[in-house]
Amino acid sequence: MRTMNRWEQPFRGATTLQEQINRVFGDVVGRTGEESNLTPWAPPVDIFETENELVVKADLPDVNPQNLDIRVENNILTIRGERKFESKVNEDNYLRIERAYGSFSRSFSLANTVNSEAIKADYQNGVLALSIPKREEAKPKQIKVNVGTQTQTQAQTHAMAATASGR
Repeated sequence: MRTMNRWEQPFRGATTLQEQINRVFGDVVGRTGEESNLTPWAPPVDIFETENELVVKADLPDVNPQNLDIRVENNILTIRGERKFESKVNEDNYLRIERAYGSFSRSFSLANTVNSEAIKADYQNGVLALSIPKREEAKPKQIKVNVGTQTQTQAQTHAMAATASGR
C-alpha cells in the first residue's frame, strides 16, 4: 500500500517543446547578477517507504536548520526555508554564480496511513531527513498459515459434536 498520493505521469522523462526552448534560451542568454539571485529554487528530494515508515530526504546545503519550518496541515507536509547569499565575499569578486539562493517551499500530500504526530527530523551534512512512522493499523501483518493441522476451534467443534452424538 502506498503512503503518498501520487499523480502518475505516463511521459515522466519527456519535456515539452516550450521547456526545451526556455532551457536553450536561458542557457544562451544567461542571467545578470541580480536576476540570478532572485531565481526561485526548490531543493531536490528523495521519498521512499519502508515497512514501518515513510522517509523524505531533502538536499539543503548551506541552509541553517534553525531557519527551517516543517509542518503538517490537513495531511500536507510542507518544508520551508531560505538559503542566504554569502555576504562575506564581495559580489564583484565572484566570477560565476550558479547556485540558487532565497526562500523555498516544498509541499507533499500524505496518505492517512501515516502518523503525522510522530515525525522525526534530522539534519546532517546538508541533508534533511524526515521519518514519518506509519500508523499501527497500516503496517503489514504476517498471517501464519497452518498446514495439515486442525485449528483449536475446529478440534473443539469436532469434540463437542462427538460428545453430543454419544460417541
